[in-house]
Amino acid sequence: MSYTFMGYRRPDGKYGARNLVAVIPSVICATDVAQAIVRQVQGTVGYFHHQGCCQLPIDLTRVTDTLISLGKSPNLAAVLVVSLGCEGTDVERLCDEIAATGKPVEVIHIQELGGTSRAIQEGIDKAQALVMQASGLQREETDISNVIMSIKCGASDTTSGMASNCVIGYVADKLVDLGATVVFGETTEFLGGEHILANRAVGGYDGPVGQKILEIVDRMEKRAKAIGEDMRGGQPTPGNIAGGLSSIEEKSLGAIVKSGHRPIQGVLEYPEFITDQKGLWIKDAPGREPEILTGMAATGAQFMMFSTGRGAPQGFPSMPVIKICGNPNTYEHMGHDMDLNAGRIITGEKTIDQVGEEAFELMLKVLNGQMTKNEALHYFSTMDIYCLGPVI
Repeated sequence: MSYTFMGYRRPDGKYGARNLVAVIPSVICATDVAQAIVRQVQGTVGYFHHQGCCQLPIDLTRVTDTLISLGKSPNLAAVLVVSLGCEGTDVERLCDEIAATGKPVEVIHIQELGGTSRAIQEGIDKAQALVMQASGLQREETDISNVIMSIKCGASDTTSGMASNCVIGYVADKLVDLGATVVFGETTEFLGGEHILANRAVGGYDGPVGQKILEIVDRMEKRAKAIGEDMRGGQPTPGNIAGGLSSIEEKSLGAIVKSGHRPIQGVLEYPEFITDQKGLWIKDAPGREPEILTGMAATGAQFMMFSTGRGAPQGFPSMPVIKICGNPNTYEHMGHDMDLNAGRIITGEKTIDQVGEEAFELMLKVLNGQMTKNEALHYFSTMDIYCLGPVI
């Protein structure tokens, strides 16, 4: 059976599930201006991060690269960059590389314009024009193989690995079999299960992909050890433990279930954007929502499927987040935040395959324009960029 969805075709050939204008502050110092613009202009979203100055060169490059990848998202019709004027990020490269996709890009410089109020007015005018231009675009039918799905679990409990992660794994396998792309991460939550993932890599455990998986887990552990800490001091989280997860290894075994069973094609670095990669991929990213959701949106994913047991309600500005809840009690208690009740697997009402098909159908609806719960509640402003070094 073939599947299609109605998406917004972008000049670079990708298809978006949303038709938004992003307002991107190039540095934290420009955030208040960017927020004022977004508050005023309907149809815009903002990437309100905390980076862009007084960082090591590796992180300034990383922030620039991540913002570029976010700006390339097929869910965006256009971009307005808000620059302070003296930041460490490369604003010229940021604008040029997003514009290379063919979408309209505008930029304002706060210092050049004479300060906050003048920059806000100029930004509102430019954002309004971009939104008006984007509003006339129409959806076109395209094949499901043009989908990029990102996946994550958060606020996990014992039901996550038994139900909601299994449902996402079902959808991941189905999408890969249909020629689409699936990306998962949370390197901190591979710990203790990395050998299982390495064995699933193309080329096997000893191949370059398998060894890369082991490498990203090792370097994540070494980051904690470099400051005299064991990662197990923060993983599992207090909420995970209260939910019945006893160790990081147990959490990892449940977490990797959401990736399904297909071979892992490769490992992406945090800022990387998907070009023509197909199949199942790993992105090296932390487990905390503000940073990993940014990294996943930076792949070009049209949406995320997010497993939770205790109830994680947040989303991301430009990427719809479908919440699959494994705990029937949580779903009943937080029904305004959860999109699908996978807890029926726990109660014996449904099988994994049955709820997996429901999740797949819901995914198609979201791709075609149906809002997720977090979108309808406007719960998607919290985001940040995962950096490596200290602020200096």
